[in-house]
Amino acid sequence: MSATPIATAADATSTERVQQHRRYLMCRPEHFTVSYSINPWMEPSRPTDTSLALQQWQSLYDTYKELGHEIELIEHVEGLPDMVYTANGGFVIDGVAYGPKFRFRERAAEAPAFIDWFAANGFEVAEPVEVNEGEGDFLLVGNTILAGTGFRSTGDSHREVGEVFSREVVSLTLTDPRFYHLDTAIAVLDPVEGPGGVDKANIAYLPNAFDERSQAILRERYPDAIRVSDSDGAVFGLNSASDGKNVIISPRAVGFEAQLRERGYTPVMVDLSELLLGGGGIKCCTLELRGGAR
Repeated sequence: MSATPIATAADATSTERVQQHRRYLMCRPEHFTVSYSINPWMEPSRPTDTSLALQQWQSLYDTYKELGHEIELIEHVEGLPDMVYTANGGFVIDGVAYGPKFRFRERAAEAPAFIDWFAANGFEVAEPVEVNEGEGDFLLVGNTILAGTGFRSTGDSHREVGEVFSREVVSLTLTDPRFYHLDTAIAVLDPVEGPGGVDKANIAYLPNAFDERSQAILRERYPDAIRVSDSDGAVFGLNSASDGKNVIISPRAVGFEAQLRERGYTPVMVDLSELLLGGGGIKCCTLELRGGAR
C-alpha cells in the first residue's frame, strides 16, 4: 500500500512529525493463557485472566482505529494461545509475506495458520526454510532490514530474508533472554523513509540487550537514536508501534515517554500487562502489512 500521510507537513523534523496511515494484522486473544514456558516471562503456575487480556487488547485495537489505521484480523485457533502475538506470524514488504518457522514446537502450528491467511488475502507467500519468527526478529528501517538472532531466529534466516526481499540485512545479536526477540529491544520510530516521510528513519533501542558488536553497529548507523534505559526496557517499553507521529507504548515506560516527547513524537499509552505474562506487548500484537490486496 502507498504510505499516504494522514497529516501533511513539509518535513518530519524533531518538532513536527508526520503521521502515516498504517495497516496491521491482529488476533483477538480469545484463547489466551500461559500453559507452557518458552521465555522468561511465562510462568504457567501464575494465573492469567483471559477476559482482562481481551479488554486490554481491545484498547489497543480501538486506539489504532481512532488514529485512523486499518486493522485486519486473523482468527484465534484454540490450543494456540500465542497467536495473539501476530508480529511473529510473518514479515511483509511490498505485498510479499515471508512466513514464519517457529523454533518451539508449542508454536509450530501457528505457521500454517498465518501462511494460509496471507495466501487467502492476496499476499504473495514466501515459505521459509530457515527458523524465523517474523517481525519479532525482522524490523524494516528505511530500506534496511535489521535482523535479530541469539534466541529464536537463526542466522541462516537472515540470509534467507535478504534473498526474499533483495534488501540489505544487518544482523544483530541479542544477549539478554528477557529480550528474546528484536522487537523487544528496538522500536522503529519512523515507518516511512523518503518522499512523504523522513529523510532518515530513526529507532529507539536498549543498548544492554545486545552484544558489543551489535551495539557498535547501532551507534554507527543510528547516531541520533533514542537510547532507552534498562528500567524502561524491562517493562517492554520498546515493544511499541509508531506511525511516525504517535508512538503506542506501555504506560510504565515513563522515561521513554519523556524522551519521545523531547523528539516531537506523541506517546500514546496502552496497558497490555496481562499479555505481558506471555512475554508479549504492543508490538508483539501488531504485524505491519505493507502492500498486498485491499
